[in-house]
Amino acid sequence: MTRRDCPAMTFSTAVRRCVWSIIVICTGLLTGCRQRVEEAGSVVMIIESSPNNLDLRQGTDAQSERVGGLIFDALVKKNEHFNLQPWLATSWEQPDALTWIFHLRGGVRFHDGRPLEAEDVAWTIRSMVDGTLITAKGGAFAAVDRVEVRDRLTVVVRLKRPVAGLLFNMSDGLFGVVPRGAGRDFGLHPVGSGPFRFVSAVQDKEVIVDRNENYWAENAGAPAGASRIRHIRFAVVPDAITSALELKKGSADLASNVVTLDMVHTLAQEPNLEVKSSAGAPIIYTNFNVNDPALKDRRVRQAIACAMDRQAIVDAIWRGQARLANTLLPIGHWAAASDGEMAQYPHDIARAQQLLDQAGFHANKDGIRLRITLKTSTDETTRLMAAVLQQQLRATGIQLDIRSAEFGTFYADVTRGAFQMYALRWIGSNEDPDIFRYAYGSDAFPPKGGNRGRYSNPHIDALMAAAAIETDQQRRRADYVEVQKILADDLPGIPLWYPNNQVIHTRRIEGVKPDASGTFDFLRSAWIQISSH
Repeated sequence: MTRRDCPAMTFSTAVRRCVWSIIVICTGLLTGCRQRVEEAGSVVMIIESSPNNLDLRQGTDAQSERVGGLIFDALVKKNEHFNLQPWLATSWEQPDALTWIFHLRGGVRFHDGRPLEAEDVAWTIRSMVDGTLITAKGGAFAAVDRVEVRDRLTVVVRLKRPVAGLLFNMSDGLFGVVPRGAGRDFGLHPVGSGPFRFVSAVQDKEVIVDRNENYWAENAGAPAGASRIRHIRFAVVPDAITSALELKKGSADLASNVVTLDMVHTLAQEPNLEVKSSAGAPIIYTNFNVNDPALKDRRVRQAIACAMDRQAIVDAIWRGQARLANTLLPIGHWAAASDGEMAQYPHDIARAQQLLDQAGFHANKDGIRLRITLKTSTDETTRLMAAVLQQQLRATGIQLDIRSAEFGTFYADVTRGAFQMYALRWIGSNEDPDIFRYAYGSDAFPPKGGNRGRYSNPHIDALMAAAAIETDQQRRRADYVEVQKILADDLPGIPLWYPNNQVIHTRRIEGVKPDASGTFDFLRSAWIQISSH
């Protein structure tokens, strides 16, 4: 999730120039320092924080899911269009809306040599719903009635009610099969079946993994004169400036989305560094309290959308490293509606003023039509974005007041509905079309879901319920497209843009191909040029 607000763009620019002057000076002082000496096949990757729990049944933070995704295997894996493909499950069928049958891959072993079988999959699911674990992820499996083991490689999941997102919740990063019997402390020394095996972890310092040389899925050789990555030390570096310095002097090899775009731009000029930028799936959005007297008329919400010049913000603040969004689903998603299927709100001040006039908000002698408060956290990028939005909306006659608070306070206000408008980011959740029920369903008001603006539309509820029991993907897509059409008209929230993924790496590392989700999957197939080390 991302939020930012800054009094003026010139102040932010001055601060950045000062910061980078310090970096240049510090780097000069470090020039004489000896580069680290690593054995062939060893890399250091910077992460911003320690994983909360490497057991994917319990870890919900980004670091847990991304590092844990290298240690564990899921039943299914998302492709570039977020279709779910076979992984540990070679196939599955759904004879009715309440029954899922999974056929598992044979010959898969955990890192300790034990075979991975149906009993392990059943234990993994049961432990999240039967009280073995107290985990936030249990809610994703709350509709599970029972799990049956039909034979060594066949699992049957029976539901109490249809759940559209069940299969998605068993996909990579969100789900990892554990050995039967794994308890609540399993995350301290996890044993998975993935491409890397856990070695050690020190809180707030590092996580170390080694390649699983017996991995069932892939262990292709590296090009001539190169070595596959055999050993990874995930170094915890919470400060972006320190991360930039570590990359610049070669003390670290890789970092994914950990430094600011200004730092990325500067580091891209370094001869020993390379930046890989790819389209990202997470989305930044603004949301409205639709029960607020000033915002309950959708024409006001539409006017705000027209008053925004989103491309100007992307160009100025994101340095063009983001793509405009018209739906919560990522670009290219199988269920995403096309731009032509939804109402559009290009920057148009005249249209915004006309909509406000129609809604009864006329300009006073100072040119002000209405006042709205936008709440954000103290994150700089979101605060800066808010300051630009403030200027853009002023041209339409909307006075936007900005209220920033530390994240805990801000998020508490958002959850209890104490806002008119706020800005946040969906990460991961928007890869599943059930996001529309979670974010805008009538049964998803907090604490049951993420419908913080208290939007309610029976037609959307009915469409989401129909999609939940539909097994044909094209028919499901038709329901989801209709939902997106309604949301684009009613506009309970405004999808803004998808920031790109930015992976910075030293030139000794090659074959880095970031994916839209921002996972660390590129570490599976990347390699190290031995001759350049």
